[in-house]
Amino acid sequence: MAESSTPVAVLWDMDGTLVDTEPSWIEVESALVAEHGGTWTTEDAIAMIGNSLLDSGRYLREHGGVDLPPEQIVEILLDGVVEHITQSVPWRPGARELLAALRAQGTPCALVTMSYERFVAPILAALPHGSFDVVVTGDAVSHGKPHPEPYLHAARLLGIDPDHCVAIEDSTTGTRSAEAAGCLVLVVENHVKVEPGARRVFRDSLEGLTPADLTSLAAQR
Repeated sequence: MAESSTPVAVLWDMDGTLVDTEPSWIEVESALVAEHGGTWTTEDAIAMIGNSLLDSGRYLREHGGVDLPPEQIVEILLDGVVEHITQSVPWRPGARELLAALRAQGTPCALVTMSYERFVAPILAALPHGSFDVVVTGDAVSHGKPHPEPYLHAARLLGIDPDHCVAIEDSTTGTRSAEAAGCLVLVVENHVKVEPGARRVFRDSLEGLTPADLTSLAAQR
């Protein structure tokens, strides 16, 4: 990590990190499985957190008894969760404030999410214009998290080495993706436990976190 008052760039996960959409996903998943006569457990819902949408569609077909093509399952899930989000965006504590502070200092920021563009759009619309220099969605990459491609692609679009980036994540799947890309990962656990790692630093919340704090966290590595 280069020495400066802020990281060179910050790469943000979305679901569970910027916004707490996981309860909406779980509600829509459960309703779809019930409609098809299947069983959906808390363990099933947790197993899907951070995965690519197509992987989630395959999981629902295999474990939830939803006898539809994975691509169709994804579209049904997106319809339901987009409806939730357009009614109210469930921001994570401190996320918007930290993002605004980073942008005020000119720190490049990217959104790196496995959600598709049509789900991301209403969330971006609720933020100030230009909050992110780059947006990488799940339908824009060949390999989803935990593969490093999403974070490598975001860093490439920013023109910044991943080693000079801090990624903010909440799940093991996303953390593994950012870590494999070479980023330092700030982990703020939400619905799932993330184990410690050499390129991982932990905070209980983004609330009260400042851009200068990110550099201090990086120094703990």
